[in-house]
Amino acid sequence: MADTSHTVVLIPGDGIGPEVTEAVVHILSEAGADLQWVECQAGQAALDRGADRVLPDTTVHAVIEHGVALKGPCTTPVGGGFSSVNVALRKRLNLYAAVRPIRSVDGVRTRYDDVDIVVVRENTEGLYSGIENIITEGVITSLKVATEVACRRIASFAFEYARSRGRRKITVLHKANIMKLSDGLFLRCARAEHQREYPDLEYDEQIIDAACMRLVQDPSQFDVLLCENLYGDVISDLCAGLVGGLGVTPGSNFGEGRAVFEAVHGTAPDIVGRNLANPLALLMSAVMMLNYLADSRADEACRDVAGRIRNAYNDCLTAGEKTHDLGGSLSTTAFTEAVIAKLGKERAP
Repeated sequence: MADTSHTVVLIPGDGIGPEVTEAVVHILSEAGADLQWVECQAGQAALDRGADRVLPDTTVHAVIEHGVALKGPCTTPVGGGFSSVNVALRKRLNLYAAVRPIRSVDGVRTRYDDVDIVVVRENTEGLYSGIENIITEGVITSLKVATEVACRRIASFAFEYARSRGRRKITVLHKANIMKLSDGLFLRCARAEHQREYPDLEYDEQIIDAACMRLVQDPSQFDVLLCENLYGDVISDLCAGLVGGLGVTPGSNFGEGRAVFEAVHGTAPDIVGRNLANPLALLMSAVMMLNYLADSRADEACRDVAGRIRNAYNDCLTAGEKTHDLGGSLSTTAFTEAVIAKLGKERAP
């Protein structure tokens, strides 16, 4: 049991979000994580509960107050409707760095072994700035935004992340051969940060399309990938496909003194309420959250709980105790109980 209780904002989200968050909260409780939850809403769920917007101020203020959140998937309509809740949350909270660890998982068979890549994505600018204009009938422009402040900030974050975790190499993905000003700025800032503070780390630059080809040929040649916003969104999903998909990939978003950990998969409306959802991605994100609490609040008990949960779900996967999306037969609740059972065995003398 942790020595100090930590208050965490819980955002269940839409679709299967409430199902997977309930499962993860149950596992965290059984593992002995001393967490107090403040439940808030976002997405369609917020509108359904009477909010006047998909990202209520109360949710934003709760994350600002408590500094950490665990978030399920939120609906984003395609081609219309309300704008992305995820993008809005990152902008409102200035969560400028997204981190997506991509690792091979024992018990999940893919065509690659020993994949170990971390995607670091600038989270606030680029085409995701959402600045679009109708010029005339049938003509629309989207504005790609790049600022030196944001480019240097994410480069510094990526290098510091790599050094603190013993990573060996940073590869910057870009299209500066075409977008010479915006992606050119991103490259110049990365080079400057490398030369100024991190010359001990290996540094590389690759054009994004060529890097995609090399990733699917041999992912072992990559370590930490530093990307602007849109490239990072695309490349992180591509990399997830190397290890079994978004169901085995955690996600996190960092700003100054605050962090949001989230499932990066969709809301899966076709299986809502059928007890088929896989809570593993959100559980992995919760493990990242516990390690963040251990680092930022000097609570080693959180790290201990994180390690035991990781061992428990790895033992389940190795034993073939998996949900349907990973080739197994377990329901959401059955997988949850399987993880808890493995936690119990780990506690036994």
